[in-house]
Amino acid sequence: MNKVEKEYLDSLSGNLYSEHTIDSYRRDIDAFFVYLNKEGLLFDQVTKVNIRNYLSEELSRGVSARSCQRRMTALRRFYAFLEEREYAEINPFLQVSAPKKGVRYPETLTVEQVEELLSLNSKRTDEMAIRDQAILELMYASGVRASELISIKQREIDFRRRMIKVFGKGKKERLVPFGKTAEQALLEYSNITRPTLAERRKSDKSQDAFFLSAKGENLTVRGLEYILKQIELKTGCRFGLHPHELRHSFATHLLDNGADLRLIQELLGHESLDTTTVYTHVSKKALKKQYQEFFPRQKKK
Repeated sequence: MNKVEKEYLDSLSGNLYSEHTIDSYRRDIDAFFVYLNKEGLLFDQVTKVNIRNYLSEELSRGVSARSCQRRMTALRRFYAFLEEREYAEINPFLQVSAPKKGVRYPETLTVEQVEELLSLNSKRTDEMAIRDQAILELMYASGVRASELISIKQREIDFRRRMIKVFGKGKKERLVPFGKTAEQALLEYSNITRPTLAERRKSDKSQDAFFLSAKGENLTVRGLEYILKQIELKTGCRFGLHPHELRHSFATHLLDNGADLRLIQELLGHESLDTTTVYTHVSKKALKKQYQEFFPRQKKK
């Protein structure tokens, strides 16, 4: 990693980007730098022709259009930073379009699967059961991202109004409501399990996150993913549980029950409504399935 790249990644960290996002940007920038070194180019000599050649080479190696588009986003932002700091005269990535990607529809759980998951997990008796139930309840009730969940502070939870102040991408703040069952799970964790976990902390790092690890430390995204895998093992629910799956389920179930798309956009913290419209496809699939199942003439052979 060179000095300029480190300076850029440090700026992302200062703007509250998640560790996962920063690591993803680092890998995308490093991959492009490998290409530049092979071609004998300096980062401030890049032209749109170089970028097109790079994309062609990536596609020929089997890199998907979706991955190429993600890399273009990372590099476009990186070069915007270089231009702003006068390390480069222009941002050549503004002159090149990324390969078109196919639409990948989000994986979701059904309402019945969510109920089964929450019910089975509530029957656990190990010491992490209460914390894990609170995590599941909140993720499904609010649709927060993994990075947002692990960053929630105790002072940002308003139990009286059942609202949480969430800081999304680029420090964008929003208020997200949660229901009564989530409230009960959060209070139980706050009053019973969290104080015990907090006493185990050995490091000198700040411990102001609401959700803590078994060692009393602030959770990481990787740690949250591990917790969800353990929940599957302990409950026997083989749903391929992932933070995004609960977020997608939250949005899809709202839409299925008649919620306005712009409301869902606000709750999810999407900058563009286009990002939210992907859930309309998932909802239509469920609608078609129910139509085929319940419409009388559809059952006739």
